[in-house]
Amino acid sequence: MQQENGQAPKPWRNRPYHRLWLTGQARTLFDTFQFASVNPLGGFYELDDDGQPIKDENGSGTRNLHATSRLIFSFCVAKALGHPGADEVIDHGMDYLWSGHRDPENGGYFWGVGDDGPVDPSKQAYGHAFVLLAAASAKRVGHPDADRLLADIVPLLKERFWEERHGAVAEEFTANWQPLGAPYRGQNSNMHLTEALMAGYEATGDETLLRMAESIADLLIRRITGANDWRLPEHFNENWELDLAYKGSEMFRPAGSTPGHWLEWSRLLAQLWVAGSRRHDWMMEAASTLFHNAVRDGWDPEYGGFFYTVGFDGRPLNTEKMWWPACEGIGAAAFLHDLTGDAFFEDWYQRIWNFTTAHVLERPNGRWIPQIDRELEVNTSLFSGQPDIYHSLQACLIPLFPAKGSLLDCALAEANAG
Repeated sequence: MQQENGQAPKPWRNRPYHRLWLTGQARTLFDTFQFASVNPLGGFYELDDDGQPIKDENGSGTRNLHATSRLIFSFCVAKALGHPGADEVIDHGMDYLWSGHRDPENGGYFWGVGDDGPVDPSKQAYGHAFVLLAAASAKRVGHPDADRLLADIVPLLKERFWEERHGAVAEEFTANWQPLGAPYRGQNSNMHLTEALMAGYEATGDETLLRMAESIADLLIRRITGANDWRLPEHFNENWELDLAYKGSEMFRPAGSTPGHWLEWSRLLAQLWVAGSRRHDWMMEAASTLFHNAVRDGWDPEYGGFFYTVGFDGRPLNTEKMWWPACEGIGAAAFLHDLTGDAFFEDWYQRIWNFTTAHVLERPNGRWIPQIDRELEVNTSLFSGQPDIYHSLQACLIPLFPAKGSLLDCALAEANAG
C-alpha cells in the first residue's frame, strides 16, 4: 500500500466516500431485484441483461431453491439496513419456500419448481443449506414464519443429510429420500452449510449448530485441504476420499479446484473463528493461507481477474472469469484486513475492486456482468442475465462493518446500537 503524506493511508472501507459508494452499489442491487424479481404466481423470476423477468414457453420459468432462499436472505439484510419495501419481498419468498418448494408428503424441499409443481424434485444439500440461511435470517428480522421454517429445516438437516461418522453432510437424494446417482460428497454444499449453520447459531443460540460448522471446517480445510498443499479439493466419494478425475456440472461441480471457493472459505473460517470465541487458532492461519494461495494461483497475471478453476498443480483449467469469485475476494480481503491489519489484504481489496469496476460492473445501469472470458470479453457459456444478488450484495456491504459476525448480524447490531 502506497504511503500518503509519509504515513499509511486509511483503508478504503474507512473513507466516507468509499462507504457512500458501496452503499450506492448495494442500493442499486436492491432496487433492481425488489420489484422485477417478484413473480405473482409465487417465487422469484430470474432477470435478463436489462433487469426484466425471464419467462419461458412453459410459463414463469423454474424457481430454484437456492435462488429463492438467497433472495430472502438478501432482503432480510435490506430490512436490517432500513430499505423500504424489504418486508414484502421476504413475505413473498417465505411463503413460496413453504407452499412451493416444500414437499408436504415426504418432507424436504424440491430443488426446482415451476408453475405446475416440481420440475426437479431432488433433495439437494446445497439447496437445503440455503433454506437454513433463509430461515435463520428471517428469524433475526422477526418474520412470523421463521420459527416454523427453522423447526422444519434443522431436524431435517440433522436426520436426512448429516453423517456423524464424517462430520459433514451427504449430497443428494430423490424426492422420497433414496440415494441419487453415484455416491458423491461435495465441498460446495458443505461450505454453504457452514455459513448457514453459523447463521442458525446466531439466530437461535443452539451450540450444536456451531459445532457442526466447526466439524465441517475441520474435515474439509484442516484435514483435507491441509494435506493437499492448501488447494481446496471439491469432489469426493462417499468415504470422503478425493476424486480428482470427477467432472460434473460446470456451473456447480466443475473439474479441478475453484479459487473462488478458497476465498469464500477464507472469510467463513475467519467468521467461524470469531463465532467460536477465537479458540481454534488454525482457522485464522488457514484463512490467510487460502487467501494467499487464491491470489497466487487463481489471479490472472496478464489480464487480471480470477480464473474459474485450476488444477492441483496450480495451473489454470477454465480461464473464464465469473463475477462471484471477485465478490468473495472483496469480502474476504475486507474481513481479514479488519482482523489482522495486514496491508496485504487491503492491497488486494483495492485491486479486486479496481478490476471489478473496470470489467464486471456495467455502466450506467450498475449491472454485474456474470461472466467474461480470459481476455475480458463478455461470455455467456455458463451465466447470463443478472444472477441473484447474494454474492454481489455481500461484496458491497461486508466492508461496511467490523469483522465481528455475519453480515446480517453486524447490520442488526448497528441498527440497534444506542
